[in-house]
Amino acid sequence: MRVLVRRCWGPRPVGGGPGARPSPQWRALAGLGASPGGEDGRGVRVREKPPWRVLFFGTDRFAREALRALHAARENKEEELIENLEVVTVPSPSPKGLPVKQYAVQSQLPVYEWPDVGSGEYDVGVVASFGRLLSEALILKFPYGMLNVHPSCLPRWRGPAPIIHTVLHGDTITGVTIMQIRPKRFDVGPIIKQETVPVPPKSTAKELEAMLSRLGADMLISVLKNLPESLSNGRQQPTEGVTHAPKISAGTSCIKWEEQTSEQIFRLYRAIGNMIPLQTLWMDNTIKLLDLVEVNSSILTDPKLTGQPVIPGSVIYHKQSQILLVRCKDGWIGVRSVMLKKTLTATDFYNGYLHSWYQKDSQAQPSQCRFQTLRLPTKKKQGKKIVAMQQCIK
Repeated sequence: MRVLVRRCWGPRPVGGGPGARPSPQWRALAGLGASPGGEDGRGVRVREKPPWRVLFFGTDRFAREALRALHAARENKEEELIENLEVVTVPSPSPKGLPVKQYAVQSQLPVYEWPDVGSGEYDVGVVASFGRLLSEALILKFPYGMLNVHPSCLPRWRGPAPIIHTVLHGDTITGVTIMQIRPKRFDVGPIIKQETVPVPPKSTAKELEAMLSRLGADMLISVLKNLPESLSNGRQQPTEGVTHAPKISAGTSCIKWEEQTSEQIFRLYRAIGNMIPLQTLWMDNTIKLLDLVEVNSSILTDPKLTGQPVIPGSVIYHKQSQILLVRCKDGWIGVRSVMLKKTLTATDFYNGYLHSWYQKDSQAQPSQCRFQTLRLPTKKKQGKKIVAMQQCIK
């Protein structure tokens, strides 16, 4: 697939350009103390050009793609872009570790587990999907500071789940931002490079993540090739258009049949369905909806759907297409499979539950046979469990 890429921000500011010497301007831009001349504040002479010594901070699949690009650059001896590459990741409930750790071990790169960041000398830190606030003391260890590869066009979707919120809110344009990290705050630093791409119609968060991870990796290498100039050309984020992308919780996966349209439910499915199945209530039991499909317009003319009043949550089995039809606020969604004690096809669910339910109460109307909104209690433990689940899946 060919992807159109363009910059999201205007012309470069005056003051940087080809041949410019390394400037401490990045520290002022990032809200850090200035450093004298060509030294890093500790009296160590700053390298003015590659190869760079890089410490990488990351966790998931998106970050792994950036690490892969850095590793490939280090292995390319002709280009001489990366001299040394080491990795910091976070503890994982999975014995294998997160994708970044798996790749680092496989590639025989030194790996540290946060808060251990090693004791080597580095030129620049690179962060992608790390999810930890970084102190000013840590940032100042790097003569060129720390770069963050963020999968959105900042300041839109600051926070830990930008791709999920891009899909959830139906954005048609997204992108990647390379920015400088500020201490103790997420995603507010100066923009070094930013490019936009169209969001492919009906793409899932997982598919969008794969696309943006490749774009972000390419942009990172481009910045590192001209690091001093790139930093001197950095600019502050706009104050307009700020939105936030908080972590999702289990409650996000509970469908509100009376409130959500079919489009909103499908966006939710594409945004989080690969991590947390959408769920609802069936006869006081939690049921997970595993495979959602759009309903063909020819099905919507069926007399079962048009001949009598139905309310949101109503469930009807459509024998010809072998799907469950569920009424939402403005229409219908299709469900091919569910999990209720075990995974069931729509036909299995009809034979085991719907058909027998009608047999027991032959006078019942379809509007009485319905899914109901599941309301989960808010628990801190539950939130931690979801975050751990997301890290394991990535």
